[in-house]
Amino acid sequence: MAQAAETRRRAKPKETPAAAPGRDDLMRAWHDMLLIRRFEEKAGQLYGMGLIGGFCHLYIGQEAVVVGIQMALGQGDEVITSYRDHGHMLATGMDPKGVMAELTGRSGGYSHGKGGSMHMFSKEKNFFGGHGIVGAQVSLGTGLAFSNWYRGNDRVSVTYFGEGASNQGQVFESFNLAALMHLPVIYVIENNKYGMGTSVERASASHDLSKNGAPWGIPGMQVDGMDVMAVREAAQAAVAHCRAGKGPYLLEVKTYRYRGHSMSDPAKYRTREEVQKMRTERDCIEGVRHKLEALGVEEAEFKRIDDEIKRIVQEAADFAQASPEPDPKELWTDVLVEG
Repeated sequence: MAQAAETRRRAKPKETPAAAPGRDDLMRAWHDMLLIRRFEEKAGQLYGMGLIGGFCHLYIGQEAVVVGIQMALGQGDEVITSYRDHGHMLATGMDPKGVMAELTGRSGGYSHGKGGSMHMFSKEKNFFGGHGIVGAQVSLGTGLAFSNWYRGNDRVSVTYFGEGASNQGQVFESFNLAALMHLPVIYVIENNKYGMGTSVERASASHDLSKNGAPWGIPGMQVDGMDVMAVREAAQAAVAHCRAGKGPYLLEVKTYRYRGHSMSDPAKYRTREEVQKMRTERDCIEGVRHKLEALGVEEAEFKRIDDEIKRIVQEAADFAQASPEPDPKELWTDVLVEG
């Protein structure tokens, strides 16, 4: 272990300089966020048609968080998150067809139709799940960082969780281990204001969650999660901190979900006016579109890209519905690895 740590200290950190976003960066962000939104809208439709069973937690409104952070990551960096995970999968480059097929429980899905909405993985894209147990992924994400530290590489583990999970014991246990061993993990609290139906103000004595790592000396930053470039800039700072061998970093990204906690949640705990105000004044996708318009991007270009994204999403839906259900023998696969 000592040798691995020494190798890590000698490794040259990857440079991730903060730069003013140009047209290409903004267009990439707008495209990736719009893909997530169109995909989630289609997933909501399929759920309403009875084609998606169980729970389904949509990411609509929060797209800037994962897109901004993904823009700061490099090849080999790892991502793990909770059950609100479709956006994270798409942002890491996973195939929309495989994601949608898994949502509908079909054999063409990433977990061969056995994982559903909450449990998909891609070793190729370094995406380690969706996890249905609240907060469980925080310990696992810390373990990914330990693996990188042990191997002496300069990879970073990005571990997402919500404000509702932020006060769990396993989260603070993870903070302690990560700080003690200077592990390269970025903890991202996606604070969308409501843990299921409970406002964070009613559930957390800490009103600045970016300071939750302070007892362990973990630096933190509060970020506007409706501004994708602000998220990217904060993520660049966090990534540089971890690559330099300085240990963990905590980002509280303040965002907002437009839909209920899941598709079965009518969200009566907040007013329509509150949701509409966020949609009209703070929408992350529209904010980037306005910046692109100021740079001369015309309506025809927006429409062309939107039409292409809609085509991709529809193809994913068609693929999912055409893909067969898993063979019954799949019940016995992926449940035991003999040593």
